[in-house]
Amino acid sequence: MPSPMRALLSILLVVTPASSYDLVRRQNAANATYKNPSAPVEDRVADLLSRMTIEEKTAQLIQGDFSSWVNTTTNVFNASGLAWNMENRAGQFYVGYPIDQSWISEGVRKAQEYLVQNTTLGIPAFVQTEGIHGLLVGNATIFNSPIAHACSWDPELIEEMADIIAKESRALGVNQLFAPLADLARELRFGRVEETFGEDPHLVGEMAYSYVKGVQNGKVSATVKHFAGFSAPEQGLNTGPVHGGERELRTTWLPPFKRAIIDAGAYSIMSSYNSYDGIPTIADYHLMTEILREEWGYQYWLTSDAGATDRLCCSFNMCACKPIDMEAVTMYALPAGNDVEMGGGSYNFAKIPKLVEEGKLAIEVVDTAVERQLRAKFEMGLFENPYPPVLTNGTNGTSSQIHTQEAVALARKLDAESIVLLENHDNVLPLKKDASIAVIGPMADFVNFGDYVVYRSQYNPTNVNPLQGIRNATSGKVTYAQGCERWSTDESGFPEAVAAAEGADVAVVVVGTWSRDQQELWQGLNATTGEHVDVSDLKLVGAMGPLVEAIIDTGKPTIVVFQSGKPVTEPWISDSAAALIQQFYPGEQGGNALADVLFGDVNPSGKLSVSVPYDVGALPVFYDYLNSGRGTDPDIGAVFPNGTLKFGHRYVLDSPQPLYEFGYGLSYSNFTYSNVTVSQSTVSPSDTVTASVSITNPSSVDGKEVVQFYVQDVIASVVVPNIQLKGFRKVLVKAGETVDVDVELKVQDWGLWDLRMKLQFSGPQGECYGVGIVRTSRRREKPMPRDRPLYSPVLITSQCPLVYATQSFEGFCMKPPLRKRRYVVCIEHGTIGNFGLFSTNKRPQKSLKKKEGRPVWPHPFGHGQGLSMCVPWVSGHVNTEESVSKLP
Repeated sequence: MPSPMRALLSILLVVTPASSYDLVRRQNAANATYKNPSAPVEDRVADLLSRMTIEEKTAQLIQGDFSSWVNTTTNVFNASGLAWNMENRAGQFYVGYPIDQSWISEGVRKAQEYLVQNTTLGIPAFVQTEGIHGLLVGNATIFNSPIAHACSWDPELIEEMADIIAKESRALGVNQLFAPLADLARELRFGRVEETFGEDPHLVGEMAYSYVKGVQNGKVSATVKHFAGFSAPEQGLNTGPVHGGERELRTTWLPPFKRAIIDAGAYSIMSSYNSYDGIPTIADYHLMTEILREEWGYQYWLTSDAGATDRLCCSFNMCACKPIDMEAVTMYALPAGNDVEMGGGSYNFAKIPKLVEEGKLAIEVVDTAVERQLRAKFEMGLFENPYPPVLTNGTNGTSSQIHTQEAVALARKLDAESIVLLENHDNVLPLKKDASIAVIGPMADFVNFGDYVVYRSQYNPTNVNPLQGIRNATSGKVTYAQGCERWSTDESGFPEAVAAAEGADVAVVVVGTWSRDQQELWQGLNATTGEHVDVSDLKLVGAMGPLVEAIIDTGKPTIVVFQSGKPVTEPWISDSAAALIQQFYPGEQGGNALADVLFGDVNPSGKLSVSVPYDVGALPVFYDYLNSGRGTDPDIGAVFPNGTLKFGHRYVLDSPQPLYEFGYGLSYSNFTYSNVTVSQSTVSPSDTVTASVSITNPSSVDGKEVVQFYVQDVIASVVVPNIQLKGFRKVLVKAGETVDVDVELKVQDWGLWDLRMKLQFSGPQGECYGVGIVRTSRRREKPMPRDRPLYSPVLITSQCPLVYATQSFEGFCMKPPLRKRRYVVCIEHGTIGNFGLFSTNKRPQKSLKKKEGRPVWPHPFGHGQGLSMCVPWVSGHVNTEESVSKLP
């Protein structure tokens, strides 16, 4: 009696088109070089490519779909659909459906077995789904959002998460994930802020790098997206044009991609929907070929996003749309370097054989695209291990390798490490576990995931929302009142919420934004963030703001939690609430993680990955604005809650400064810095400098501190960012102890693109770079006066011959006269609280309540000890007479 598998193969052979199974060619390939795992990858690629027909090559360049052979409602198998898909779209296929894990595993096995055993050359496929929150299949572990990941400032934790995601993926045969994003959150109105790792190129690059290393060490391909310059669209509208030039592209947008793609070795890339400087990225030869392949040396493959190729005709109007000019789309995208066409559009690459036959498209262009994908498959070992493991020991059709206790524990840990404490007036936090607590707000009894989670995953019984988390953690009385709907202006629920607050010791109010799962997001349902959900305002929607005010007005200590996918602009809450917490979209353990922080089981250590403006009208407020940009003009205005108007000019009634700057976040601990040193006094562009500092925790609570290192190009040959993050490290400092921290900084990362668009480290007058150990431990209230230039605490240049150290009180390194072409090396822990760049952890004195105006700082520059180390020089020699300058 034939085995079930032989019976299946017999059925498949009957429906297999002759073009996809050539017995003679298959026999000739039996001992081919490409099947030898010991042969060099390039030899295997060349051998296989030489054996492929144009139809087989084309099939590698178009994405297939799992639903072609598996009914995603009934799990009925369609053998003819599988055969058709693999004849036409065999290179990769998508499986991200809300179905049982066993359906996916079984369907993937059938597909890979068909490809290996029932096609002429036996080329396995990439099996794809989304991965920014975790594996996008039903009942997989759901982690918090990428914008939250970056607030952890812990790349090692991100790599641990990625390793778990890879394990869960492999359990079902998934070998490619559409993650991570290397996009930057430079436009906060844009709906997809939550999907990014924040506003800064270096932080984003490190997080994306760690994600790539984590999943690919687990034998799953990452897909770095969206290449490139995608996330600052005109008016903040999804897929809109992005304005910028070559210098901005190379200075700001490309570094995180290079870190994730080249340094981490990503096997695939996804291009973006937008145009940049008038060129659709899907057809940008300069970006995808000249920079990515020729300059960076990238050898693997790049795919379009879903339906993106059609936009060439139907959005950019570069060809006819109805009917779509499929040949024009293919000729724009493929020769430019877009190797593979994702589904969701017209499948224009099906025209490749015809274009080659007619001489319009060179076969070399097709071969290059195919060999890039084959190279990745060989490097990953797909030819040797194409099949998913047998699904064992699971319950209800799930794998025992998915949603393990280890994965759930890591989800909780990462979520807690990502929470940012914005305000903690009078040290109201942490709460006592026996306190009577009123939990209020429309996000309190609600699982608030970001986009790109599987359909209806918010209803998984293992999820923990804020109300559940608080109840799990406390022994005191917990009272709940919703107060209002998140989408409504109806205030009829306020009396119940007010009564709950009045009857409790403390109130916790959870408000914010909301997104939708990957299916609901496209069903026309309300949301305030997510893909294609863009906003013109960053304030709380509907009755949420008035609800917060009503609870604060009870006089009970009120802790406000912003659970959101982007910053919320409600400055009055910062001043009026007893404490304010930012929890960017959580994962499935978000409620427990929030409770861990509220009750002090976890000391908050998150730092903002994105700056928070006072108002949407001040955008953009990213910290690394170009020289001559935002500046420090004190002539700002304000509108006070009592109706008083203070007129200024920059702006008339507001401030261009951020309310909370990138890198900001409070702790239950205090930290002091000392013994700052650098490893060498002379550096060149090829050097790596080690900066060292001792961090002491004089408080009674163990805590984690994020040491941030910023570079400042002091005398540049073009206009550059005022400062740039170039290194950081998160360290645990136990109560009463001191930890020595070393961070390596590569000088090669400090170059600029000069007047002729060449990467340079020394301009006509010699570049001068500064590296600063920076602490953003207070929010910015006032701008610095212009006559007191800020220097980062460590300044290093390629010509520094000597280090001269000194200690000072509130000391700063002043800019030397430009006429002497002097450079300064300075390491400093200062106290400019109002600037928000480095300061002690002391609270400012608060003398005004919300209805009287903003809080008053006791001194415009704060107070506290500082340590500085300065080295000035003139034309290459040291001038010790001006080694240190002190500000009063």
